[in-house]
Amino acid sequence: MRLSRRGLILGGSAMLAGCASAPSTVIPLVLAQAPTASPPAPLPQITPPPLDPQNLVRTALMARAMAALDVHHGRIPLRDRMYLVDFQKFSGEERFYEVDLIGGRVSAFRTCHGRGSDPEHSGYARTFSNEMDSHMSSIGAFATAGASWGAQQGPNVLLDGLEYTNNLARERAIIIHGADYADPDYLAREGKLGRSYGCFSTAHTDLPMLRERMGTGRLLFAAA
Repeated sequence: MRLSRRGLILGGSAMLAGCASAPSTVIPLVLAQAPTASPPAPLPQITPPPLDPQNLVRTALMARAMAALDVHHGRIPLRDRMYLVDFQKFSGEERFYEVDLIGGRVSAFRTCHGRGSDPEHSGYARTFSNEMDSHMSSIGAFATAGASWGAQQGPNVLLDGLEYTNNLARERAIIIHGADYADPDYLAREGKLGRSYGCFSTAHTDLPMLRERMGTGRLLFAAA
């Protein structure tokens, strides 16, 4: 069979046209979807324990002490616990409180008031003063200033008064110390505690713990 050059060209052109007209197959590009990140688990809500669950402290006194923590924050750097004295209560009652500001628990002790605040020795403090030689108790916010030792009273805790009602506490030597007239046997015999010269006297058995725990830079708030 003889094929002309012209026939080859025409035949080849027809074949190319057939190839061009054949439908093309498009393979779609499928992108892998990135895995969706799970939302972070919510943090558990930690509810702090209630403050003073035993209801030992008057509500108004607790509120005033908490406010004093904020007012005197520059002088009260330690916020793990604070100390309150309720001079509305009878001296034979437990009216000196340690408040655990983290755990909420309150411990109670006894403390004396000044003889000038109760000249008739009724067991109730009636008046308060910041004056030298008044022998009265002072009220307001104090900062604990550490354990110390004095020639007259022996082991004690120093206090710095932070308000106009007590800012002469150092000059007046207003401290926390142990005293025989604050011991349980005195209370059992007299029915009330004795009186100090303005100091927060406590039972000898309570003082070591207070000296260790009060330290420096915690609030003591006394009110009536």
